Amino acid sequence: DVVDVHPPSQPSPTRGEGAVIDPKHFDASRFSDFEGDVCILPPHGMAIAQSFEYFRIPREVLVICNGKSTYARCGIQVSIAPLEPEWEGRLTFSIMNTAALPAKVYAEEGIAQILFLESDEVCQISYADKQGKYQRQTAFTPPKV
Repeated sequence: DVVDVHPPSQPSPTRGEGAVIDPKHFDASRFSDFEGDVCILPPHGMAIAQSFEYFRIPREVLVICNGKSTYARCGIQVSIAPLEPEWEGRLTFSIMNTAALPAKVYAEEGIAQILFLESDEVCQISYADKQGKYQRQTAFTPPKV
């Protein structure tokens, strides 16, 4: 699923005069779904995407995700919060086009790399222990504050 993707020639319901995205009062109706092999991000546009993979992070592991250099060299930035110990689910992440031109993002191709950092000790309080608000997500989950 990709949210808020519009070709540059189409008006976006999330941009324009007076449009504000508020994580405390998120209005998912202002976004639109997109599915396809190629997503064209407008200049300075953003998409919210989800991984195909489902992750189960062990209690002694922390995961950091970084965008891949091929996309970064085109002005495409990927942002994913660290995956905490014992988090599980499909990753939800943002893809931003920082370029002044539209940019293509291709489905089912690697856009980020995942680094697994193993500790010598297990964490004292895991994401599961905290009953994290994004635990076991399998579909796009709007912000929860």
